[in-house]
Amino acid sequence: MIKRHVFIMGGTGYLGRALASELAQRGHEVKALVRPGSESKVPARCTSHQGDALDRATFLTAISPADTFVQLVGVAHPSPAKAKKFREIDLVSVQQSVAAAQETAIRHFVYVSVAQPAPMMKAYHAVRAEGEGLIRAAGLNATILRPWYILGPGHRWPYVLLPAYWLAEMLPWTREGARRLGFVTQSQMINALIFAVENPPEGVWVVEVPAIRAKSNFL
Repeated sequence: MIKRHVFIMGGTGYLGRALASELAQRGHEVKALVRPGSESKVPARCTSHQGDALDRATFLTAISPADTFVQLVGVAHPSPAKAKKFREIDLVSVQQSVAAAQETAIRHFVYVSVAQPAPMMKAYHAVRAEGEGLIRAAGLNATILRPWYILGPGHRWPYVLLPAYWLAEMLPWTREGARRLGFVTQSQMINALIFAVENPPEGVWVVEVPAIRAKSNFL
């Protein structure tokens, strides 16, 4: 395994904190962007840099010597009522991250998008699709992960829907949609992100829900 130098946007969040900790335990160098006062949330063996995810001028010089940039910033608990925040936070943060990755010659950009197409949350999906478009337009080598909903602490209500999903995955006429829009666990998502960090592609690699589940078995 090649040691990676990883810069994480959103390194103290739902996915970021667990990812940073696991990457550090596996021997990678990890630096997380944090808001002032959040330094204590950064896991042991990781370093932090105070900055604003919406303004690359505040973190541009902190990226080096990273070869991998992980973009996890986004509005917590997305809902249709947060459409304005998606554009103000999710979109602006990925705009700034992509520009910073270009300016610092990042070799691998990792982005958590969302399963597409989907029957709901149109504003959220539109912003994430724009983020994917920015990455492609920038010509970055990138891994784009497309989960639908990530089960875990504070994100457990969809468990009641699991029997319906299992049934839908068994029926030929609903199987494809049920698999593409299936749930993944926080652990599966972290393992898929680790796999992505440790296996950078040439070009753009899109990882859908079935592959997210599968990649988690390789660690």
